[in-house]
Parts: sequence; C-alpha cells; structure tokens
Amino acid sequence: MPVILSTDLIVYFVVSAALYFGLSARNDGRAREVWFEIRKNKLALASMCVLCLYGAAAMADSIRFRDALVDEKGAPVVSSDGAVLYSPQPLSLLDRALPGMRGNSEKTYSAPFSDRLFVKETMETPDGRVVRDYPLLKHPHDHALGTDRIGADILFTALKGVRTAIVIGTGATVVIIPFAIFFGVIAGYFGGFADDAVQYVYTTLASIPGVLLIVSFMLLFGSRGYQGGVVAAKDAVLAVFVPNDRLFWLCLILGITSWTDLCRLIRGETLKLREMDYVQASLAFGSSRMRVIYTHIVPNLMHLVLITFVLQFSGLVLAESVLSYIGIGVGPQTASWGNMINASRLELSREPVVWWNLLGAFVFMFALVLPANVFGDAVRDALDPRLRNR
Repeated sequence: MPVILSTDLIVYFVVSAALYFGLSARNDGRAREVWFEIRKNKLALASMCVLCLYGAAAMADSIRFRDALVDEKGAPVVSSDGAVLYSPQPLSLLDRALPGMRGNSEKTYSAPFSDRLFVKETMETPDGRVVRDYPLLKHPHDHALGTDRIGADILFTALKGVRTAIVIGTGATVVIIPFAIFFGVIAGYFGGFADDAVQYVYTTLASIPGVLLIVSFMLLFGSRGYQGGVVAAKDAVLAVFVPNDRLFWLCLILGITSWTDLCRLIRGETLKLREMDYVQASLAFGSSRMRVIYTHIVPNLMHLVLITFVLQFSGLVLAESVLSYIGIGVGPQTASWGNMINASRLELSREPVVWWNLLGAFVFMFALVLPANVFGDAVRDALDPRLRNR
C-alpha cells in the first residue's frame, strides 16, 4: 500500500524540474547554452554530481509503501470484512535499500567503527566474577559514524535527514518566489497606491522577528498531524495521501515569512526596467502592460530570483536546524539534521563526550550547502551574457 505525504510532492517537483532541464539541454535553446557553460567549470560539475546524489537519496526516501501484515504461516492478515490489514509503519525505498543500517541497532551509544559500547555495564565473567566493562556490540565495526542514545545508526539517520533538508530548502523557496515576483512587480511597475500597499505589507512583516512569526504559525497549524513514524488512520486520506504533514506546514510558514527581502529587490529592479527604452518602445507599439511584464520585465528579473533561490536554499537548510534545536522544527520522529544537533546538545556536556552525532549532521549539511552555492554561482554566471562573452 503506497503512502504519499504532502511534502513528497515537493521532492517530485524538484526531481521533475531537474529532469526537464536535462532533457531541454539536449535541444537547441537557452538550457543548452547554460549546460555548455557549466561543463567548462569542473568544480560546478562536481557540485552538480553531489547535488544529484542528494536528490537521489531524497527521492528514494519519498517513495514508500506499507507492507501487508502476515500471520505465523505467512498468510496475509485480514479484517472482519475481508480487507487486508497493512502495517502502520511505511518503509521507503531508502529504508529497504539499507536494511542493515536500519535494523542493526545497538543498546545505546557506540563510537564510530567500534566493537564495544561507549558506556560500561555490570557483567559477569565466565569465571563468575562481576565486573564493570564495555560490552561487545551486536554488530561490531558496522557503524561508520557510531550510534546514538537509542542505538540507531548515525549514518542512516543522517541519510534520512537529506530528504528533510531538500524539502525545507526547495519547498520554502518555491513559496517565496511567486509571492516576491507578484508583489514586487506590481509595486515597481504600477507604482502609486499598489506600491504603497505592498511596501506597507512587507515592511510590517520585516519589522516582526521571524522566529516569533514562525513559532506562532507552528503553534496554530503545525502542532497536529503527521510528524514522522507511524501513519495513523486519521491522518491519511483514502489510506494513501497524508495532507496534514508538520514538515509541509514548516515549509509554508518559512516561505510566507521570508519573501520580503526578495520582493524589495524585485521592486527596485522593476522600477529601473520599466524606464528602459525597449520597454517604452513596446508600449508605444501597442503592447499591453501585462504583455510587457510577461515579455520584458519578469525574464530580466530571473538573475535575482536565481541568486536568491541559492542563498535562500542554503539559509533555509540551516534555519531548519536552528528551529529544530529550539523545539519548533520538524517532529521528533522525523529524521533531520536539526534534531541530531539538538540531541548532541546534551551529549557534548556528558563525560565522556559523544561527538559523532554532531559530526554526522555537520558533514552532511556542509556537503549540501557548499555544492549548492558553487553550482548556483556557476548557473548565474552562465546566464549572464556579459560574463559569457568575456
């Protein structure tokens, strides 16, 4: 039985957009020119490969199924009306591809590549003596980044956090861009009352601390619904689609509270573009205002949108970590780098220090944010005709 979360649609959209760009690059056009420019930059190509790996991991973790329950004889368990009963715990393709990491849990903490637990226990030796020592692991040397407090593999948890980071970074940015383009162009092109109204709205929003807005919205909309783990019957529509996802509300709220900076930039650029000669000439030849906006204004704003997309993506990935750290991010059962950092807060204060939880989150976060910035700069340069001609 498949299970589709509302945030899965964001991952599907991102992967579809990447595939569309790849197919468009095979034909003559702007995408092909951009691809030829990117191919000259080896660092950008390496960054693109890293981003593709992250995207593949997020996609694999966004396709999930619930297995049918079986009895001791292996026959499916059915209800009184003859319907097959399914497990409430959906497993994604990533879960099924890494059964060892998912299932090889320990009792508690263990260091990377260790063969013993990180805490001592009272044990009885073969000769009958009672001693306190570090017991052997059930799966020695199998945990490349160690295990956490409940014995789960840190590397597997970090891999599961990739989907959360991709959803937050792209989902919130997808919300930001339409808001910013619509209100920024309206304010900059038409001016007058529309400009005053839009400026009043984004100035008011920008004057309120973003954390307070996010906390208020999350308490109103994100306190219920699916928060990771088991899918309850009340959360699923037609037993397949889960619309009320805490991670989805977090994306929406981050987008609504973060569009003001891009809107201000677009408004200023639109004020400049509307006075350009080719815009005035188009109006003189009888083009409508909507056609001028669609043909001349919006396409010349895409460089601002692209730069903001990359910067916002990186910032939102880091913002999720901060929000989860203070307890208003994703649910505790949702794997995320923010929850890993929040867990390491107490682990770093214990003796001996458990450092590998923080290391796993840091390495995966750094390996996503840095390639995203490098690749975004390469695409921006490829779209800039002045740099391309130079």
